[in-house]
Amino acid sequence: MPSNAPLLFEPEHQSWLRTQALEQYAFFKKSLMPDGRFAVLDYDGTPLTSDLQELHTTTRMVHSYALGRPLGADGAAEVIDRGMSYLWTHHRDTNHGGYLWGITSDGIGDDRKLAYGHAFVLLAASSAKIAGHPDADRLLDDVSQVLVERYWEEDHGLFADEFNRDWSPMSTYRGMNANMHSVEALLTAYEATGERDFLDRAGRILDFFVYQTAPQHGWRLPEHYTETWQVDPDYDGNPMFRPGGTTPGHSFELSRLMLQYWDLLGRPDGDHVAVARRLLDQALNDAWHAELGGFVYTLNFDGSWRRADRYWWPVTEAIGTLAGFQKLAPSTEDDAWYRKLWDHAKAHLIDPENGGWFPELDETNQPTGHQFEGKPDIYHSVQAAVLPLSTRLSRIAEDLS
Repeated sequence: MPSNAPLLFEPEHQSWLRTQALEQYAFFKKSLMPDGRFAVLDYDGTPLTSDLQELHTTTRMVHSYALGRPLGADGAAEVIDRGMSYLWTHHRDTNHGGYLWGITSDGIGDDRKLAYGHAFVLLAASSAKIAGHPDADRLLDDVSQVLVERYWEEDHGLFADEFNRDWSPMSTYRGMNANMHSVEALLTAYEATGERDFLDRAGRILDFFVYQTAPQHGWRLPEHYTETWQVDPDYDGNPMFRPGGTTPGHSFELSRLMLQYWDLLGRPDGDHVAVARRLLDQALNDAWHAELGGFVYTLNFDGSWRRADRYWWPVTEAIGTLAGFQKLAPSTEDDAWYRKLWDHAKAHLIDPENGGWFPELDETNQPTGHQFEGKPDIYHSVQAAVLPLSTRLSRIAEDLS
């Protein structure tokens, strides 16, 4: 490659990505506790004292280490085994069906049934199946049935959001975040099984958010909806999972998922790539903090900044999406963004001493714990290293060994 080749394709960068991924797997293996759960780690890798095991932590560890297995990540098989067991024996509700959000050493710590969590169960099961885990089919079959019977709203082509443990209604809230991660899980389930229903449901969700909703809102994605799937512009809930306004990091994720969906469809003619590009470009232009680097967390509907907090995960998601577009058609503009994001990550987010990424930066670009305690998980940061290692837009695990 000539010296002016895009960074993504430089052999030295590819080698560094692999090393960065393996270092993260080594760091987060310390999350595995003797009782089978996964602890959140402090900056230095010490397990934090919280006794609550949340569903998205368990599932994301399984998915992430399933991606790490073909890379030769040390201990990947053990993490997958322990996570799959914990999902089946602890999170799975044998009384009412479905999967419980929070488990403690004494039993159930949070008995909510969230579509967001169930999407990650489907992702974990699908990734484990691709990795060849013997228990993947039973988990995939079980959670698929729950998602269709309890959450799927056929008239809308979208998933409802939340129920109480006994499946009584918890609220009328409907949200984009759970559906976006459902697309991720459905596409991976299709890759694992070849069952067309998974791909078709993902397509219906993408159609609502990307084709129907985004163009009406300046290519920004409203997060919150009423029971009839009307945008709820005044909603402002949990500051991490349901902040008010729009979240540009989710635009990066949906843009990448559009490319994956289009690739799995067989790359048909149409505007799939063009609309994915609109989502990416709008978020890059709206949310980049020119003075400090990184992306602000949320925007108002007119694109002005709403919450200027800067987290690690939008940076990681933008890296993965930019890598996808460069695999299709390398450009100097995408290469410049890709370099800028990795420069920011290396300077401020990646912990060179202990490993892992700092999740949040203050106004001086120092790590801070305003929203997060410790290093919350491997899922976002390791995919920033793993996705660019593959030459593919879909079925990336087949390209990592």
